[in-house]
Amino acid sequence: MPAARESLLDAAYTALARRPWSAVRMVDVAASAGVSRQTLYNEFGSKEGLARALVRREADGYLAGVDRALSGAGDPCERLAATAEWMMSAAHDNALVRAMLTGCWSERLPSPALTGVPSSSAVPAQRRADGPLPSPGDLVSLVRDRAVAVLHGAGPPPDVAELARSCELAVRLALSCVAAPPAQGGVADLLRTALPSRLTA
Repeated sequence: MPAARESLLDAAYTALARRPWSAVRMVDVAASAGVSRQTLYNEFGSKEGLARALVRREADGYLAGVDRALSGAGDPCERLAATAEWMMSAAHDNALVRAMLTGCWSERLPSPALTGVPSSSAVPAQRRADGPLPSPGDLVSLVRDRAVAVLHGAGPPPDVAELARSCELAVRLALSCVAAPPAQGGVADLLRTALPSRLTA
C-alpha cells in the first residue's frame, strides 16, 4: 500500500506544520489522507511508528537532495558548495531536517528515539523506519562519504584522505551556517575560501 503510506506521511507532515506533534491526532491524519484509521494503524502501528516513518522519510529525502547536488556540473569545490547550499535550504524549509541535522528537537516536533525499536510490522518500510534513525553525526558521515565517493575521480583530486577532510569541512561548515546563517555571500563563498585550491583546479 505504498500510495496510502505516502498519503498518510504527507498528511502527517501537513498536520505538523499547523500544530505541535502532541496535538496531531491519528484520526485526523487518516481522514486527511482519505483512508481509514485502521489503515493508518496497519501501516505504522502507532503514533510513535508514524513519527519514526516521517523522520525516516525526511532523512531519505534530505540525502537524495545531497546526491542530486553532488552529481551536478562543476569542479569538486562547486559541487561541495551546491551541496552545502542544499543542506542549508533543506534545513531552512523543513523543521524535521533542521532537527535531524542539529539534534535540537523542539516540543512542537516528534522526537523518536534514534536507536532502533522492536518491530513486529509486516510492512517492510515500517520495519526500516523502526530501525536506527540517523543522528547528526551519522548524517555528517553519510554526506561526507557520499561526497568522497562522487568527487573522487571528478578531475585531478587530492589524495582520498585530503578529499575526505575537505568534504567533512564543507559539511560541518554548512551545518554551522544552519545554526548561524552567514551575513553576506552565503555558505558557498565561505567554502571557496576555506577549501584547498587543489579542489578547484
